[in-house]
Amino acid sequence: MSTTQRRTSGTTGTREEGADGFTAEERAAIKERAQEVRAGRRRATGADGVDPDAEVRAKIAELPEPDRAMATRVHEIVRAHAPSLTPRLWYGMPAYAKDGKVLCFFQPASKFKARYATLGFNDVAQLDDGGMWPAAFALVELGQAEEQRVRELVVRACG
Repeated sequence: MSTTQRRTSGTTGTREEGADGFTAEERAAIKERAQEVRAGRRRATGADGVDPDAEVRAKIAELPEPDRAMATRVHEIVRAHAPSLTPRLWYGMPAYAKDGKVLCFFQPASKFKARYATLGFNDVAQLDDGGMWPAAFALVELGQAEEQRVRELVVRACG
């Protein structure tokens, strides 16, 4: 497969893409998502017996530091302060669903070789604040102040 170089908007570097236009990291995330969908179908029929919380914890355990430490704390915060959310994997990332729809997720920096991890919220999250509000937050560390903010966001997002 041939690769092309393209300049990414807003950056000074380049990224290698395959013939399909996706980076290797993006293709891996798509494959992980396809596996998650197949596993979800098996779960729906009762053919799998996997504990979703254990599955998310196992994925977190695979992460390199500091992603692992931050993902672990985010997981603990979400489970403690939003117990109604269901942990699950989403594109290979720890995520938390409300009524079957992903409400929030933790995207490790290592996933896409990014400068920071991301705590993101999808449209099911009730974070509305006027005509414009943030739906993703960069995380480079997770100290007490950041943990408090994560708690507030998760509780607010649940409604």
